[in-house]
Amino acid sequence: METNAKTNQKEVLIIMPAYNEEYNIGQVLESIDNSDWADLADVLVMNDASTDHTAQIVRKDHHMVVTHIFNLGYGNGLQLGYKYAARKGYRYLIQMDADGQHDICNVPLIYEKLKETDDEGHTPDFVLGARFMEGSAPFKTSVFKKIAYAFFRRIIKGITGKRIADPTTGLQGLSRRAFVFCSKYNQFEDKYPDANVIIQMSLLGFRVEEIPAVMHIRESGVSMHSGIIGPCRYMIRMFISILAVFYRIKILKWYQKPIVDDAADF
Repeated sequence: METNAKTNQKEVLIIMPAYNEEYNIGQVLESIDNSDWADLADVLVMNDASTDHTAQIVRKDHHMVVTHIFNLGYGNGLQLGYKYAARKGYRYLIQMDADGQHDICNVPLIYEKLKETDDEGHTPDFVLGARFMEGSAPFKTSVFKKIAYAFFRRIIKGITGKRIADPTTGLQGLSRRAFVFCSKYNQFEDKYPDANVIIQMSLLGFRVEEIPAVMHIRESGVSMHSGIIGPCRYMIRMFISILAVFYRIKILKWYQKPIVDDAADF
C-alpha cells in the first residue's frame, strides 16, 4: 500500500474509490478545490491498483491517495477509507464516486443532514444521496436497472420496514459511529456494499436517512456495472449477500449493536 500524506486535518473526510479514472478524477478534484466549502473536508482517494494515471493526477492536485498494489474491489477500498477516518479522528465521512456522477453540490447538504437532530435529539448515522426522490435532479437509467431498483426497494421494505428510494446509491454520508463499526473485520461487504449494507445497518439500529441528490451520467470510462455479465453477477451476489445479512443478524445474532462511538481499538 502506497500513501501520499497531507496535513491540516479537518472535521470531514471525503473518500473517493477510483479505478482507472484518469479522464474524470481531475475534474472532480478541481470542482472540490474550487467550491465554497473546500476548507470543510479533507479528500482521500482510494486508488484500487489503477493501470492508468489516476494516482499521478491525484498527487498533482495535492490530495491524499492510497494506492493498492492489487485490485481489491470497491467495498474493500471503502473499508480501508473507513479505517483511515477512524484512526485519524474524523467526525464525519462522505463517500462519492470519482467518475463525476456525484455532483459536489451534494456534499454540504449531506454534511448538514448528518448534523441534524430529530425531536429526540438523535442525528443520522447514514445519509444516502438519492436519485429518485422528489427534489432529485432528473436521472435517466435503463429499464433493467429500474427493475433492479424496484426489486431491492421491496426487499429492504420487507425486511426493515423502511422505504429507500435509491438502494444502490454510492453517494453516502456516515457518522463516526457508523464508519467505525463498518471499518472492523467481517462487518462490511467487500465487493458491492449497497442494499445489503442498508439492511444490515437498519437492523442493527443505525439511523438511515435519504436526501434528494444531483447526479450525472458518466461521460467517459467504464462502470463496474457495465455490460451484461456485470449486472447479472451483481444481482445474484447482492441477493445472496442480503440473505446472509438477514441470517447473521436475525438467526445467528452475529453482530453486536454498537455501544460506544470511539475507536479505542485502532
